[in-house]
Amino acid sequence: MRLYFFTRNKSNIVREISSKEESSHLKDINSHSSSNILLKACIFATGLAGIVAEYVMCTLASYLLGNTVLQWTITVSLMLFAMGLGSRMSKYIKSDLLDAFIIIEFTLSIICAVSAGFVYFINAYTHNIAIIIYTIAILIGLLIGLEIPLATRLNNLFEELRINISSVMEKDYYGALLGGLLFAFIALPYLGLTYTPIILGMINFIVAAVLFLKFRKYLQFRRILYTGLFTIPLLISILFIIAEPIILFGEQHKYVDRIIYQEQTPYQRIVITQWKQNFWLYLNGNEQFSSYDEDRYHEPLVHPAMKLAVSRRFILILGGGDGLAVREVLKYPDVEKIFVIDIDPAITRLARNHPLFMKINRNAMNNEKVTVINKDAYLFLQQTEYLYDIIIIDLPDPKTVDLARLYSKQFYQLAAHHLSNGGVMVTQASSPFFAKKAFLSIYKTVLASGLKAVAYQNNIPTMGQWGWVIGMKRKDHSDRDVKAQLLELQFNDIETHFINIDAMYHMLHFGKGLFDQIDKIKINDEIDLMLYNYYKEGNWDFY
Repeated sequence: MRLYFFTRNKSNIVREISSKEESSHLKDINSHSSSNILLKACIFATGLAGIVAEYVMCTLASYLLGNTVLQWTITVSLMLFAMGLGSRMSKYIKSDLLDAFIIIEFTLSIICAVSAGFVYFINAYTHNIAIIIYTIAILIGLLIGLEIPLATRLNNLFEELRINISSVMEKDYYGALLGGLLFAFIALPYLGLTYTPIILGMINFIVAAVLFLKFRKYLQFRRILYTGLFTIPLLISILFIIAEPIILFGEQHKYVDRIIYQEQTPYQRIVITQWKQNFWLYLNGNEQFSSYDEDRYHEPLVHPAMKLAVSRRFILILGGGDGLAVREVLKYPDVEKIFVIDIDPAITRLARNHPLFMKINRNAMNNEKVTVINKDAYLFLQQTEYLYDIIIIDLPDPKTVDLARLYSKQFYQLAAHHLSNGGVMVTQASSPFFAKKAFLSIYKTVLASGLKAVAYQNNIPTMGQWGWVIGMKRKDHSDRDVKAQLLELQFNDIETHFINIDAMYHMLHFGKGLFDQIDKIKINDEIDLMLYNYYKEGNWDFY
């Protein structure tokens, strides 16, 4: 909500208002020496609240609808468009400007405060939640657009046009900067989408309340505004009490099983559900693992690479902050050091401290061999100077453009650069059944990075058919087939629940037709992230 105040020429205001009485009131307001400071403080506060309102709606859209880049683009664009409409509509408000401005602030405080809770509640009953989110974004933008011109006309009283515009925009942008920082580092990590909108509504209310109490004797609709002054704080207080149960109710309807833990981080929404004695981890609504059958994912991810590599001294795991891949790696006594690179400290904190995670990963993340670094995987590979014997890539599916970049040829080339001779890289590669083209693209991309690559798959009951691609770095130009080496691997010397030589044989063989059109599949290059499109084409509705 941005307060922009124009021109000092009071004759223009007089022409805009409908009576001499209001002109007199505005002149009286001008006589208060503190009025200008108060208005500038309001500009700063509403600039802060405005940017946070945009971020809240964008984050909400990203979490519930997926595809962060797309949702932020659409939501911000709709809000800006609505601001334009609101600005156009404001010209029809010709009198009682301060009353109108305060009423708009009161309305914004209510809409912002209830936005997240309302969306979560409605989400339990509809599959068309995008319409609800975009409508609320448009309403907020419309009200912001209405208040901007009203505020500029009010500020005519204090400064001439040249000084007025520069100083007002300065305060507004400073408020936006602080709002962005607060949202990223305090509001979202600690208040989440549960309480941030409520705090935002309170900021809008305080701005309106201060203006009302300061200039109430000049207002025309005092009775209506007094009603808002007492009822809105009551509403916001009630929201503080019921917000979490409402959001939990709405979110619970997204999941089959009972939610036992939820947390919003700057990077993702973490939800853990329970059914009988089994647990599921979801990130942004997408299953990451189930304790029921996670061994059918993590054993194929880890053990073929560990057995194939020439050395197992230094292991790099990109992603895998839950510690389950680490648990499997620690089964090899010759491992000296494991580096886990996960961007979200909340996940690695849970893996280290939450009793459920510690039980499933066997307290692996607290092992003295493990070093956790909370950093973007791509950035880490660009900055590290070390070579690793095995690189295990356990990252989320490439369902967004930014994630698709972590499956690019350049990313795999960078990983290969940090492999020792005879080293092995393995990456999860989505589903060869639900997303055939995406799976084949990852396979071809690993081949294009210069590694000798082999694709394999396994059936995971809670996830369906899943795939991996393993690549080996050999500088001796050995002609020995990597697939042949995988077929010779023995797993008798380590504790496993699923994988053995027979399982390895079946995982390396695919049904008829999967590779028939591989020549038509493009590799995933940073300048042409085809993998993102391939993934979207997958038959995920069935899944």
